[in-house]
Amino acid sequence: MSQVLHTPPTTQAAAPHDDLAALAARHGLAVSGARPSLPRYIRQLWARRHFITAFATAKLTSQYSAAKLGQIWQVMTPLLNAAVYYFIFGMLLQTKKDVPDFIPFLVTGVFVWTFTQSSIMSGTRSISGNIGLVRALHFPRAALPISYCLQQLQQLLFSMAALLIILFAVGVPPALSWVLVLPVLTLQFVFNAGISMILARLGAKTPDIAQLMPFVLRTWMYVSGVMWSIDNLLSKHTDWPSWVRDVLRANPAAVYIDLMRFALIDSFHADQLPPHVWALASGWALLAGVGGFIYFWKAEETYGRG
Repeated sequence: MSQVLHTPPTTQAAAPHDDLAALAARHGLAVSGARPSLPRYIRQLWARRHFITAFATAKLTSQYSAAKLGQIWQVMTPLLNAAVYYFIFGMLLQTKKDVPDFIPFLVTGVFVWTFTQSSIMSGTRSISGNIGLVRALHFPRAALPISYCLQQLQQLLFSMAALLIILFAVGVPPALSWVLVLPVLTLQFVFNAGISMILARLGAKTPDIAQLMPFVLRTWMYVSGVMWSIDNLLSKHTDWPSWVRDVLRANPAAVYIDLMRFALIDSFHADQLPPHVWALASGWALLAGVGGFIYFWKAEETYGRG
């Protein structure tokens, strides 16, 4: 019995990759999730500024929605932290002896530090903690860490209202220098957002970063002069190497804290600030803000994958 062999029909050879790419380009097709150019990415982010603001406000409003005192905790939480630090450092360790107006000095430090600490902690989890949103919708992912920083800025503004009451209560008079609060907060916000974007990218790939950050931030807090005066410490330890003194003074958290103290507290004088303090504050903001944004953008197409 003869067997008939049927030759399969000839198929057209696969088109080269270059031809497919040209065909897609002619019809306006692009790779799904491809990273846009940096100028286009900035335009996309600006176009979603209303989403960023609404997301930050919604997060702030829902933060204490289950508590009976509700939004009062936005002020009570940093005040209670300041009270604990006052008991430990002011009363037990007596760091208040050499610091005029120690209560506003301490409360200012705690509030400003909390802004940086909370921005970085929430920014670290901004991608990994919103992975469903990242995978479901197409938007510039930098909107998430920026919105978390904006949420913490809104939180700080509530705390600043309590700080002003404390300043009036202890007899600190209003001064023209209070207008410096605006540029200080602007520079600190840019710095916080930049660091948050760096850690958001790292945290998206390695979630364990979020578990490590509390220890890093606690160490950073203790060397930032939140509860004590860096100027007084350095005056007592004149034998310390110059590089240690420079590092303590150039610490970005300490720079923003001391600038805020200089703006608000009459007894905190300009000679307690590090040299070229505004250049330092601007430089840290520029370095962290621009560098962090570019670092985050370079991994835009990887967020939510894997």
